[in-house]
Amino acid sequence: MTANAAQIEHWNSEPGQHWVDQQDRYDRMLAPYADQLLEAAAIEREDHVLDVGCGTGTTTLRAAGAAAPGQVLAIDISQPMITQARRRAKDQGIENARFEVADVQTVALDPRVQDVAISRFGTMFFDDPTAAFTNVRTGMRANGRLAFVCWQPLAQNEWMLRPGAALAEVLPMPEPGEPGSPGPFAFGDPDYVGTVLRDAGFRAVELEPLVGSVLLGGGGSLDETLHWLRGTNVARTVLRDADPDAVGRVVASVRAALAPHEGPDGVRLGAAAWLVRARR
Repeated sequence: MTANAAQIEHWNSEPGQHWVDQQDRYDRMLAPYADQLLEAAAIEREDHVLDVGCGTGTTTLRAAGAAAPGQVLAIDISQPMITQARRRAKDQGIENARFEVADVQTVALDPRVQDVAISRFGTMFFDDPTAAFTNVRTGMRANGRLAFVCWQPLAQNEWMLRPGAALAEVLPMPEPGEPGSPGPFAFGDPDYVGTVLRDAGFRAVELEPLVGSVLLGGGGSLDETLHWLRGTNVARTVLRDADPDAVGRVVASVRAALAPHEGPDGVRLGAAAWLVRARR
């Protein structure tokens, strides 16, 4: 069986296209994390950079600007996202970024090339994360820098927990996977993250908590936020076979849960992530 087969299928279907269609919203929502990630990565001119799970290329393009004339290799399993990332790079005249549709867990990386490896929420979807990070390490130069952001556990992330709980008041939610299984919160346990990285050969592993809030769906009115939520994978999965009455009750329940958190810039909810650093 192909490594990460389920994730490859997932991110090349509706969820991947949703990220493309809602790119600006995701970028606004995750902007604080991208800023902190790139500050931690400390990319310098002429660095060679690997962007793991690059998505639509937001962090790649910023890394390319910092590294020029150094090169950035950006990898993602999602063809729709890579297509969008290439389009953005062309539109911005960025020539030192190369995008590949591939799986970082198995792709053949040139050894000892990269000075820095980064990822904005792209490391939590491997079925064998130790193998993935071992592969990343082989592509890095001695003392190369690894920096990525990943979510803390679901219980610490109100932005997902609150609308999910409101949805679950009406319809059953999908069963959670086993601890550590691929998904947004797979790296919530800091001890697990540290073990994976050290088993992959990294050293000087550090996890810094990033606790604050996010604008759900990148901001906008409550109606706009609800529309964004309807397109997310969890909502599509739960509502796919629901009758119109149940859908209406779900929307009303989620609206009631989010309304107290609406401000002038949108719906703001608590969020918690890890900023992870390590050395080759």
